[in-house]
Amino acid sequence: MHVRPKEESMDELFQAILSMKTLEECRAFLEDLCTMTELLAMQQRLMVAKQLRAGMVYSQIVESTGASTATISRVNRALNYGKGGYQIALERLKR
Repeated sequence: MHVRPKEESMDELFQAILSMKTLEECRAFLEDLCTMTELLAMQQRLMVAKQLRAGMVYSQIVESTGASTATISRVNRALNYGKGGYQIALERLKR
């Protein structure tokens, strides 16, 4: 049985991430919180999102990122039908 975390606990995690003030603080927190595999998966998804937004096709993205087509499809679905988080992040990274 999968148990969903309580909303306030999830909000506390998000607040902890938002409380980081520098790249070094954020790196330290996320490296303590996540495994290297988890961090690499998130890094890969962000790269996929950037490349999808740039108009690259799946085969190019597979070659450049090593992501599976299933991962690319999930990221694409989130870009098109998600809550807009990728768009916010990608727009802010451009600045």
